[in-house]
Amino acid sequence: MILRSLLLLLLLVLPLQAETVVADLSQTRVSITANFDGSEILIFGAVKRETEIPPENDLGVIIAVEGPPEPVTIRRKSKVAGIWVNTASADIDAAPTFYAVASSAPLDKILSQTEDLRHKITTRTAIRAIDSGAAEELDQFTDALVRIRAGEDLYQTRESAVLLRSQTLFSTEFALPANLTEGTYRTRIFLTRDKQVIDEFETAIDVRKVGLERWIYNLAHERPLIYGLLSLAIAIAAGWGASAVFRYLKG
Repeated sequence: MILRSLLLLLLLVLPLQAETVVADLSQTRVSITANFDGSEILIFGAVKRETEIPPENDLGVIIAVEGPPEPVTIRRKSKVAGIWVNTASADIDAAPTFYAVASSAPLDKILSQTEDLRHKITTRTAIRAIDSGAAEELDQFTDALVRIRAGEDLYQTRESAVLLRSQTLFSTEFALPANLTEGTYRTRIFLTRDKQVIDEFETAIDVRKVGLERWIYNLAHERPLIYGLLSLAIAIAAGWGASAVFRYLKG
């Protein structure tokens, strides 16, 4: 009797998580080779429920893929005396080398600003900036970084790109460009209701150079002298070969 009462009390104290995310990826490893021209990742999953589907249709799904963060210095050029020179700069403490976010509806409809700041979901909140003495212009520098990397397909925002079926099954695809940075790509899936995050699922995509790309990368970073000598030898050989071909054709 006492044990039953304790179990009942425990059920009353602990919150029942009615909706949780179960998800998977079409691939968790991307290999960068000499002819790598990008890749596509399919992310799919379902909403697991302990109760019936709520009658209100306000469930949201947000998926974010984040590449390894790195510090960045943004500089602004201005024309001074007819010459373009750097006149201002701002330091970004950590900016994702790749960031893509997709949602089942417009983000402002399924995510509050408070939850966005807490979980750092949108591109702007995923960038950590430092006040470098140009605080009043920091937003402009951050906007410039987002604009530049968006033009290179490194930053992507795709609202309403997650297909949500019957408030249960969801799926979307992410296009990874060819200019990826090697490392672990953090992948997060958020379930929202009433603009609040009610569950989060996290996994990772491993992006690595393989084959000749890996050998050249290791040589350049671990044996820079040998890499430099080898590059010089290749350049000399290529120049001599081109010269020999030219003389042969001329003769």
